[in-house]
Amino acid sequence: MNVYESIIQGLNEAVDYENGKIKAKTVTLSVAPLPNIDSSDVKNIRQSLDMTQMIFAAVMGVSVKTVEAWESGINTPSGTAKRMLSLLKSDPQIPEKYHLLSR
Repeated sequence: MNVYESIIQGLNEAVDYENGKIKAKTVTLSVAPLPNIDSSDVKNIRQSLDMTQMIFAAVMGVSVKTVEAWESGINTPSGTAKRMLSLLKSDPQIPEKYHLLSR
């Protein structure tokens, strides 16, 4: 199918949907809630990855001061950081798989 045929097919499907001849496909998704991450979790995750605070900060895309604040309990990770931390905890190979780190 070329581009023209693909466009025509899409337009015909839109008209058929509007006229009630076909139903739209629906997908139901559920997103896991953000985990609770405390200072000891951050430190444990970093240490399990065998990273210094400097390397860990670079992988996370934050400053070393931020990692220090997380680990000391002064600050807590934001939603995005919590998600990344939970992913790193469940799959320690992420930094290497996605070329965030090379050894």
